Amino acid sequence: MTNLSAPTRISVGAYLATRLSQLGAPQLFGLPGDFNLSLLDEMLAVDGMEWVGTANELNAAYAADGYARIRRGIGAVVTTFGVGELSAINGVAGSFAEDVPVVQITGMPSTSAQTAGALLHHTLADGNFDHFVRAYEQVTAASVVLKTATAPADIDRILLTALNESKPVYIGVPADVAVSLVSGANLREPLELFGSNARQLERFTETLRQAVYSAVSVGVLVGPRVHRRQLEPIIRSLADAPGVYIATQSGSKAILDESHPKSVGTYLGAHTQSDDARRAIDEAPLLVLAGTIMSDLLTGFFTHRFDPEQAVELATTWARVGETTFFGVQLEDSLRILDEVIQDARLDALEPIILKPAEATRSVGGRTDAGPGASIVGPLSHETFWRHLQGFLAPDTTLIAEAGTSFFGAIDLRLPDNCDLLGQPVWSSIGYTLPATLGVCIAAPEKRAVLLIGDGSAQLTVQELATILHRGHTPVIVLLNNGGYTIERAIQSPEAVYQDVTAWNWTELPAAFGAGDRAVTVTVRNGGELAAALAMATETTDKLVLIEAILPPLDSPRLLTALGAGLSEANAPVMPSGSPALVAPSTV
Repeated sequence: MTNLSAPTRISVGAYLATRLSQLGAPQLFGLPGDFNLSLLDEMLAVDGMEWVGTANELNAAYAADGYARIRRGIGAVVTTFGVGELSAINGVAGSFAEDVPVVQITGMPSTSAQTAGALLHHTLADGNFDHFVRAYEQVTAASVVLKTATAPADIDRILLTALNESKPVYIGVPADVAVSLVSGANLREPLELFGSNARQLERFTETLRQAVYSAVSVGVLVGPRVHRRQLEPIIRSLADAPGVYIATQSGSKAILDESHPKSVGTYLGAHTQSDDARRAIDEAPLLVLAGTIMSDLLTGFFTHRFDPEQAVELATTWARVGETTFFGVQLEDSLRILDEVIQDARLDALEPIILKPAEATRSVGGRTDAGPGASIVGPLSHETFWRHLQGFLAPDTTLIAEAGTSFFGAIDLRLPDNCDLLGQPVWSSIGYTLPATLGVCIAAPEKRAVLLIGDGSAQLTVQELATILHRGHTPVIVLLNNGGYTIERAIQSPEAVYQDVTAWNWTELPAAFGAGDRAVTVTVRNGGELAAALAMATETTDKLVLIEAILPPLDSPRLLTALGAGLSEANAPVMPSGSPALVAPSTV
């Protein structure tokens, strides 16, 4: 192995690996290919670097994304040129949409081959090697194809961009450049986030102080970008101050323990759990939007009643108070100053808002439980399912919930203390969470990972179950089997043939993937069987547990039904004036 404590000359591949290790990302997710083999050999020669081979490149990108979210830092995926990097691009696009700093590293043909326009495999056979880096320019904050002379500076610049903007970046490494020697002098100093502009920070502080001192109380809506910056301690400090309510967007649920008396839960506009919780944000005398994303699924399909333009907005690299924007103000500093100002202000004391999670977990569209007996022996419904899951969840759990049924059911849960919810509500690419669970297990092995995923979503990326098993990880996987795409059924044409998926024998998959005695599987069809399976999962911590829960195709949690109706309305065709009206599709 190579000792890089004080290098003088170092290969470009080793330089890149050392920087990733310094940033807390010593794992490389990906697949080998002939154009990245030399790069991988150089990177894995660095002490502490670990290869995490995945079933395909898309899964590698998803796993790196999940890893980066839990580590609150960078994740790295390594692919080969063309076929590999294009497989990964959907995952990287999701990282861009959701502000996750994933580094896409592509092993490329040699500089000489590119200069000559050689008609190589994995190319479009047109002599042009820029197609795919141009594609990545659309879904990354910065991109570069390395040259030996400038490689150290370009690597540092690109990684700093990922850190400061919380966005993915692209690094192309030609095979000859990967093994070229460069100076390692820069490695003596770690990369750090850019600081705020001092003058802008001073102006922001004074303007914010005037706004807070003029208010009697403050509502803070916390978005996922706060989580990306590891700023949870400041949110907890804000919650302890008088005169403050804290709500979270669904992409940052449980960023503050939901047992905290100042937590009003997850804000989803008209679909917020209680009217009191909604008013705490919509009618706040002063509203602060901290790291928020005002997209459709995070605002209850734009049913929020507050005016974002009148709020204080704290973004990743700028802040705004009313109509005045302060550029060059980092979220770390703006949130810290907000805490300091609120701690000094004399705001009114506020009474806790009591949430009722049991009321929120009712299902819509399926059978209504007639009583305790029915919920134990009758066919499993969402109402029964989520009630049992609520009782199963323990503190220090990482709950991973797939887009659709799983995520919107999980939003209504009351998570125990020190839990995380990982989902993808902005990009919503189905199949994301199973590979992301691999990244989560590597990033936070001290927490039990619990994955909720539907049968349709799992069929896209289930190969990564093999990697999870063979690395010895022991998550609980609850597979909601309702025979198809429930969220799509909730939007339009629930009986259409395209809503169905092929039936699989889910409980046999771990054995097919070589699990041996490292997995326990069970199928449940009613509340009694589910309760027994969850009790078994609680006791079984040394093996992967797969619980297949059979649910009705047209049953769904209340949030999925409500948001499905919103999607149905949003996606409805707009007829030209004077055209005959179309019959609206049936929905549930």
